[in-house]
Amino acid sequence: MTLAQVKSAEQRMQQQWHDLVMAEQEGKPLEVLEQMYDTYILLAEEFNTCAEEYQRERQNRRKSSSAPRPNSVAGPALPRRGKKQDAKLAS
Repeated sequence: MTLAQVKSAEQRMQQQWHDLVMAEQEGKPLEVLEQMYDTYILLAEEFNTCAEEYQRERQNRRKSSSAPRPNSVAGPALPRRGKKQDAKLAS
């Protein structure tokens, strides 16, 4: 879910509310107003779902970007000294 999709859902919801208010002011029949209100409620639910999904995805991205990542780059191997004669003693 992108921020643009959330904003689009919000804009559709707000436009429906505006249309409903205008229809009421114009004296549209109650049946029409109820239908428009039902549509507004559906759009509000869609907006809420989109916003929640967007927030959830953002939180998941933050968690994954802040999680420690395994070190895939290995440093140079240290030489192994397995025999006593290879060791140099300081006198």
